[in-house]
Amino acid sequence: MSIKALFLNCTLKPSPEISNTQALIDKVAGLLGELGVESETIRVVDHAVKFGISSDEGEGDEWPVILERIKACDILVMGMPIWFGVRSSVAQLVMERLDGTYAEGDSQTGQYPLYGKVAGVIVTGNEDGAHDCCANTLFNLTHLGCVAPPNVDCYWVGDAGPGPSYIEAGGDKHLYTNRTARYMAHNLLWGVHALRATPLPTNLKALDAEAREVSR
Repeated sequence: MSIKALFLNCTLKPSPEISNTQALIDKVAGLLGELGVESETIRVVDHAVKFGISSDEGEGDEWPVILERIKACDILVMGMPIWFGVRSSVAQLVMERLDGTYAEGDSQTGQYPLYGKVAGVIVTGNEDGAHDCCANTLFNLTHLGCVAPPNVDCYWVGDAGPGPSYIEAGGDKHLYTNRTARYMAHNLLWGVHALRATPLPTNLKALDAEAREVSR
């Protein structure tokens, strides 16, 4: 059975502007390709995604189309630049829209649509903030149902202050980033195989009922 990875590029730059985040996404996607994984990238800012916390914010909202692609993937990777020390506003928008999936639980188990998916994070930018972006985003994704194996974050950050980013600074030759890109690709693939062999059995509906009983 084929394995599909979906990368959401949360750059602030619309196509066809050059995206440093896309360059690092392409590296990880290439490594996954060598492992037999099919990858797709969506540059979120190229789509009319409305603000909100539901899965469909009405006429003109293109988020439902992206969400269907998310539901169809095995591996979901959030790619983002750092701005003012935190993840980009587009990445925050995506997380807020994913909040709507809590209401779309399986009719039998209550498991959310992101259950059974493996998550990762890619970050580019200047100065620090990569750990914060990765920590918050991976936590959010696991709370929505994803599984995050170890070492599924890959980032590159430049010197303090304005300056060249991943592409211009030669990040492609950065040892740590190249190492973590490989850790990420292999562990994401392991996560898919592990979940296919042993799907999460948790019945959220049953546990909700149990919690209600002891909370009276």
